[in-house]
This record gives sequence, C-alpha cells and structure tokens, in this order.
Amino acid sequence: MTQSAFFDEMTASGGDVRAVYARISRWLNASPPELLAARREQAELMFRRIGITFAVYGDKEATERLIPFDIIPRVLSRTEWNRLEKGLVQRVKALNAFLADLYGKGEILKAGVVPSDIIYRNPAFRPEMAGRPVPHDIYVHIAGIDIVRVDADDFYVLEDNARTPSGVSYMLENREVMMRLLPDLFASCGVAPVENYPEHLRASLRSVAPLRAGGDPTIVVLTPGQFNSAYYEHSFLADKLGVELVEGRDLLVRDGFVYMRTTQGPKRVDVIYRRLDDDYLDPLAFRPDSTLGVPGLMGAYQAGNVTLANAVGTGVADDKAVYTYMPEIIRFYTGEEPLLKNVPTWRCREADALKYVLEHLPDLVVKEVNGSGGYGMLVGPHATRAEIETFGKKLAADPSNFIAQPTLSLSTCPTSFSGGVGPRHVDLRPFVLSGADGVRVVPGGLTRVALKEGSLVVNSSQGGGTKDTWVVDDPQLA
Repeated sequence: MTQSAFFDEMTASGGDVRAVYARISRWLNASPPELLAARREQAELMFRRIGITFAVYGDKEATERLIPFDIIPRVLSRTEWNRLEKGLVQRVKALNAFLADLYGKGEILKAGVVPSDIIYRNPAFRPEMAGRPVPHDIYVHIAGIDIVRVDADDFYVLEDNARTPSGVSYMLENREVMMRLLPDLFASCGVAPVENYPEHLRASLRSVAPLRAGGDPTIVVLTPGQFNSAYYEHSFLADKLGVELVEGRDLLVRDGFVYMRTTQGPKRVDVIYRRLDDDYLDPLAFRPDSTLGVPGLMGAYQAGNVTLANAVGTGVADDKAVYTYMPEIIRFYTGEEPLLKNVPTWRCREADALKYVLEHLPDLVVKEVNGSGGYGMLVGPHATRAEIETFGKKLAADPSNFIAQPTLSLSTCPTSFSGGVGPRHVDLRPFVLSGADGVRVVPGGLTRVALKEGSLVVNSSQGGGTKDTWVVDDPQLA
C-alpha cells in the first residue's frame, strides 16, 4: 500500500483534472485569492454565530475552539459512493452479528476465528450483557466507520467506531454553511442531500423501541453535560430530532421502567440515545462514583423496558485488535468476501509481528488497541529518535496493547488556507444507521483534513479541520 506519491483526488497522474472535480476546478480558477479569503472569513463567522465548538482537554490556552472548516468541498461520484456504501452496510451488519454472537452463543470464539482472550480480557467487554439479547439483535445503531483512500479504486477501513461515534453535527453544519456560501456552485453540481440524517436517525431509534400500547415512543438524548467535548453535538442532535436533551439527574427508574422528570410529572422513556460511556451509565452496575448516570438503568435495560443506543458492550468492537480480525468476522457471518479492505496490520501480541514492528518503528504507525482521538500513538516517520526509543520500550513491555500499520499514502484534496490553495491529506467518516427497518447511510459523511502541510493526522483534537463531502451523480461529471 505504501506509494511513492499520494493520490490526488482532483488531479489525475497526467495532470488533468478528474471529471468528478471539473466544476470545482473551474470555480477555483475563476476565484481570485481575495474571494477565497472572504469566503473563509464568512464561514468562520457563521460557525461562531452557530456556536459550534469542540473542547480540547488539557489545552491551557483554549478549552473550547472552532474546528477549522475548509470551503473547498471533497467530491465523490455516485459510482464511487455506491461501491463504498455497499461495503459499509456489509461491515456494520457483520459487526452487529458479531456482537450478538459474543454476548450470546459465542460461536465465532468456539470456532477459533477470533481468540477468546482478546475478547474476555478486553475492558470494553461487558459480562453483564452475556445472555441478555437486545431488541432485534441490533447493538450498533449508529456507527462511524473511518475510511481512507490510497488510489482511484480502493477505499480502506482505518477503524470502526461503535460506541458513541461523534462528528455528525459537523457533517450537517458543514453542508448548511456551504449551501449559504456557494449556492450557485452547490446547485450546479447536483449534490446528494445529507440533511435528512435526523429523520433517518429518528426512524431507526423508533423502530427499536420496546413494544407498549399507546402513542409514539419517547426518545431522549443522554449527555454527560455541558463540559463534555461533544456537548454541542448532543444539543444539536436533540434539537434536530425534536426530543429532549437530558442528563442523568433528569431521569429516574421506578418499578423497572425509566422516567423523565417533567413539569407535568414523570414521563416514561422508551429509547435513550446515550452519549455517555458504559462506565458512567449506572452507578449501581458500573462505577459507583459516577454522578452522570441513572441508578437502576441497567436493571430496566436488561428487563427490556428501555432501549439504549448504542447498546452496552459495543466498545469491544472498537478495539483495534478486534479490527484486525474484521475480514474473518465478515466472512464468518455473511459468507461473503469483504467489500472494503482493512489496512494491513501487525498484531504486536504475536511474536513474529512484534519483532518486525520493533525493527521497523521509524516506518510504521503504532496505536494502542483502545486508543482514540490520535492519542497514545507513534507516527514513526514524524517521530524523533528519542520518541521512537521511548515508545519501543513501552511496546516491548506490553505488546498485546498495540497494533502497527504502514504509514498510509492518504489521498489529498485541494484545501484553501491563508497561503493559497494546496493539497492536504483527508479521511472520511460516513455514518451508518441500523434499525429494525434496515440499514441506512446518508450519501457523504464527515471529511476530516490534516491542515498542516505533510501531516497525516486529521483528528480535530490534534489540529485537524473538516470539509463538506459532496456525492454527485455520474452524469454531472461531464
């Protein structure tokens, strides 16, 4: 997969503009630098007025900041998207089957396809869920699958986010800002809509509500509170869904049912879209010092009187060691070959792999199996000798906690910044919704962009920005 040059999504190897970017190229050529600068300033002003921020823990200079937004959209053809969408649906169906099996009969473990120890020793595995089926065997109602591209034909899955994937509010706000900033360009490209995501999400959540007589199911969004890094998104989604945003103190459990405190008295809750980690959900079942959760919530959940989205225990599917077995997991549950490839990965728990990784640290990216947000990882080509030596000792001391991957030749997209327009590396997080009524994927997703020249780290917490993602019909390529 390592290439001598990066795949430029706008410009073909011969220097010609790829058809999918023809209109974007003409717009850029007709836009003087001062116009692009004005559009960037307008975009920043819009985001400030909206109040969309991201908290950065441990940053003494600014605890909350805007995620930088790039005004040049990333464009995919409908043919490219259809191929990607099929792979996403296949993968998420396999993830749900995998989790249902892990907490059920454990057939995949008995067959030796996935080693039992990486499941049962995983801190995200919840034995409380064993033998406790969830409605319609759907564990991952909302999945964020991180995708990277290395050439014109291949998309690779970088990681699966099955716990509480974030970023969908930025996808939706990015689209709204682009439609305001560049209405003519947007209209001329025939861009597929993403604004119906809240409608699809609400339908998926309604479909998994416990059966009860009378009225629509009551859905709430459970947030840890305003000091959480993604609080803006929690509030945004509750508003778009037309449901209440609640904290743990707003809910209570009585006689095995969950109720929301209201001015009219307690109101029964059927579905909780929780943005709170397992450990903090119920102080009676998990961390007794948690003040964020709801005492007795797990009892109501296990009795089938409330649905949690995503289900408790989905974090085991986020694990990067489990990720390395996803091709086998897909084959086991679907009988099909994976439509989306995994990034080649070394399992450092295996002696031969560990030896290779230790010998090639300067060339590899090494990640903690439970890490996220770009933390706890080594990017070998950009690390100092001292950093490599220190990380090597940590890796040798606890190899089971790490996986390693090649330094990917991530594709680039044109990006606008104060110095002009230039290529920057990107990834993509599409959002996949699963309900009793099927699997849905809105056409697009959140494109994250590494704003520093040469950087491969796109995470917002590490200084990355975002782009709008346009899926256009193939006839528009002319």
